[in-house]
Amino acid sequence: MKRIIYLLPVVYSVLLLSCVSEKLSDDENKNPNILIIMADDLGYSDIGCYGGEIHTPNLDGLAENGVRFTQFYNAARCCPTRASLLTGKYPHQVGLARNGQTLSRNAATIAEVLKKNGYHTGMAGKWHLSRTKALEDKDDQLLWLSHRLDSSVFAPVESYPSNRGFDEHWGVIWGVVNFFDPFSLVHNEEEIKDVSDDFYMTDFITDKSIEMVDEFSKDDDPFFLYVAHTAPHWPLHALPEDIEKYKGVYDEGWEKLRETRYQGLIDKGIINNPEVAPNARNESGNSWSDCERKGWEARHMEAHAAMVDRLDHGVGRLIQKLKETGEFENTVILFLADNGASPERGYQPGFDRPGHTREGEEIVYDDFERPGPEKTWGYLGVSWAGAINAPFRYWKKESFEGGNCTPFIVHWPAGLNNKKNEINRGVGHVIDILPTCLELAETDYPELVNGLDTSPVEGKSIMPLLRGEVSATHDTLFWEHEGGKALRIGDWKIATLRDYNWELFNLAENRTETENLASQYPEKVKEMEAVWKRYYKRIYTDQN
Repeated sequence: MKRIIYLLPVVYSVLLLSCVSEKLSDDENKNPNILIIMADDLGYSDIGCYGGEIHTPNLDGLAENGVRFTQFYNAARCCPTRASLLTGKYPHQVGLARNGQTLSRNAATIAEVLKKNGYHTGMAGKWHLSRTKALEDKDDQLLWLSHRLDSSVFAPVESYPSNRGFDEHWGVIWGVVNFFDPFSLVHNEEEIKDVSDDFYMTDFITDKSIEMVDEFSKDDDPFFLYVAHTAPHWPLHALPEDIEKYKGVYDEGWEKLRETRYQGLIDKGIINNPEVAPNARNESGNSWSDCERKGWEARHMEAHAAMVDRLDHGVGRLIQKLKETGEFENTVILFLADNGASPERGYQPGFDRPGHTREGEEIVYDDFERPGPEKTWGYLGVSWAGAINAPFRYWKKESFEGGNCTPFIVHWPAGLNNKKNEINRGVGHVIDILPTCLELAETDYPELVNGLDTSPVEGKSIMPLLRGEVSATHDTLFWEHEGGKALRIGDWKIATLRDYNWELFNLAENRTETENLASQYPEKVKEMEAVWKRYYKRIYTDQN
């Protein structure tokens, strides 16, 4: 009997390998699965393979066995980036020039197209593409946010993910969450009214992603899975065991951290020429030596790091599930962030920020010892945001590189010809993700969407970029959000904050935007501004 028991693990392993081998054989004849993982308000140099000190072995592993981009762009803010990612168009063309609006129905989502072409489609996490409207009474709004006023409809239901091509959606409709008891949590159209005492949003997203992989892998059809994390967006809610790993790590402050991150970017090969990419200034202008609450500030960064750590832990669990189901080799994994780190701080309860827990206990917005628990509502702030967006200037919302340039990892063992630890210095944009998915699925963009005429996509597939056939997917790229704006033509870029003058940069010679050439080349600024205006007029015409 003992010999039989000893052989059972061997027999199980042989059977498992047999099943996986059969699965891999089947995969040779099918389109790849597509998995998009998005982080929320991630610093450019947060993860290890982009120079950071945060423990991210799973994302680093994807990079080590895949491709990292140094010049991949998003739309600089939550909603606009998500709209562009899913539709292949600029956010203005699909109703998301501003946050909190509804994604246009005349623009197909990746899920809508792939679902009609034989893919299972699933989403876990943050939607933020439905119009979010406050209640008329402010007191009622605060009660609603803390689950003490009953309402199961958080936005127009027809705009929910389950009505935009996703077979399954587990996540939040609004953009801000209490990580321990989130507002607007749904399964498809139905509100999830109660959560367990050990609920944590990042783990919930991972758990549901794993469940969907399990379900989708039961047949031979490929799947598209969009994992839209809410971490590390504020509030700084983190698990105690994750925070413990980073105690004391940030006690030397944001200036030291930015210097360390910059050297990390060089060591990891993201910066290959420090003369072209000097470490830009921290636009907060704040000095650590002048900080009066050093310990309190350091604990905010500890909580942020803990949130990123937990996200990466979930990526590892998801990778393991892909391997167990035999789907890993033929799954294209794309990882990116919706914008740079958030400088926000000081918002008090209101609109999307509760004042109390479900039990009526007060949530403290400033006067707490350490962020992390549910009854605290911490924000990273400008100084840390400026540090962790190293080597760039600025942060979330702005169209300088610190706001709109994202870490971007592509991993696909079966389709990237065994690319290992490759760094791609080509230029791409989040509008290119939908066309890439269409190429992978061997299908075209439809002329009609939800019974409505649509316009062509703006993006182009990144596959030629990955193959080294081109150095950029576009010659010209456009940004505008709440008055901040930018345009890139080739290596030239103009950018400005709201109500400021244009700054001009040659990114081939000055990647980190430290040398403003506007006064030296005023005609170049005028020429590019004219192009920016034409783009602005055209994309608003497409929508309106």
